[in-house]
Amino acid sequence: MAFEQYLASRPEDVGIDSEKLEAVFARAKRDVDDGTLRSAQVAVARRGRLAGVRTYGTVRHGGRAEEVPATNETLYSIFSCTKAVVGAATWALCEEGLLRIEERVAEVIPEFGTNGKEGITVEQVMLHIGGFPYAPFSPFDWDDRERRLQRFASWRLNWEPGTRFEYHATSAHWVLAELIERRTGMDFRAFVRERVLAPAGVEELFLGLPAELNERVADVRHLVPPVPPPGGWGEVTPEAILQFNRPEVRAVGVPGGGGIGGAAQLALFYQVLVNGGEGPSGKRVLEPETIAWATQVRTKDHHRVPILDYPVNRALTVVVAGDDGNMHLRGFGRTCSPRAFGHGGAGGQVGWCDPATGISLGYCTDGFLDELQQGRRITALSSLAAQCAGD
Repeated sequence: MAFEQYLASRPEDVGIDSEKLEAVFARAKRDVDDGTLRSAQVAVARRGRLAGVRTYGTVRHGGRAEEVPATNETLYSIFSCTKAVVGAATWALCEEGLLRIEERVAEVIPEFGTNGKEGITVEQVMLHIGGFPYAPFSPFDWDDRERRLQRFASWRLNWEPGTRFEYHATSAHWVLAELIERRTGMDFRAFVRERVLAPAGVEELFLGLPAELNERVADVRHLVPPVPPPGGWGEVTPEAILQFNRPEVRAVGVPGGGGIGGAAQLALFYQVLVNGGEGPSGKRVLEPETIAWATQVRTKDHHRVPILDYPVNRALTVVVAGDDGNMHLRGFGRTCSPRAFGHGGAGGQVGWCDPATGISLGYCTDGFLDELQQGRRITALSSLAAQCAGD
């Protein structure tokens, strides 16, 4: 296991209470034992190391019907948990003076500056208030940069930039990927790995999966009759989710939702962010000041989640728990501090950290359920994990 070197001998060695940690594991296992899910993987970390990792159930690989045991080496599609990883790479650009969030996107990517999009800023893109949530971009064109730029030029606004929030499932992060490439001269996937994942010690969190690792990735499956999720996430259709079972799609590394990894990798990634930007080997990924700056809430009260109508509480590409009584709706359970931040993913994938305690959580599953069951699971797991500190 690539993360074994970061696994503590005992939870108490990193200030985690063993009994409380076992309660997290028991909640994850319950869904598999009662047949709600086929597999689940969960990890809790603190002080730069993993307090524990558990994997339960069975998975399918390569479109085959055969069920095989899930292990700690099983990889999962982490969907929009990917956004925080690409976000951290964008923070690095800003830290190095290669990008400013006040810049207009069209000043960096001229092809984007059409159809009313000329004034959209980098910050608006990172906050999902840019106004182009439904910008079309076929999965068959995802790995074609020329088509990407053609799409940028053809995209039209759905509403005036800055006036409202609506989740940009993939479109905003394709813009961030192009910004990375324009300002570094590197493929965005290579830059994310070299600048963020490698120094963070997160060897098996992939943006662009190597072909030889497909047999370790759990196929996504709908466990109840699928329906499009509410709240303006129209691009995240049941059919689109299943596209991520295709090796050629996993290889693309879709910047808004195509990451492949595991619960341990998510928990370790957030340990870097909650510990001042330093990786487990002592390599620095980001300066503490950069992380503090990037994780400040920048959306306003009128930037609200559609239908459910609560403030979205977004920082630069991540969500912040907040103190308004809605942190459980944002994926942080009910017991995190208001300063906790992270980003979930379709199907109930979870990744967050809490600066007040130093705890981080990663959770992955291959099974899609209805939104109510998914929400209850996230709330329960996050609430239990947030209380694991033993000192």
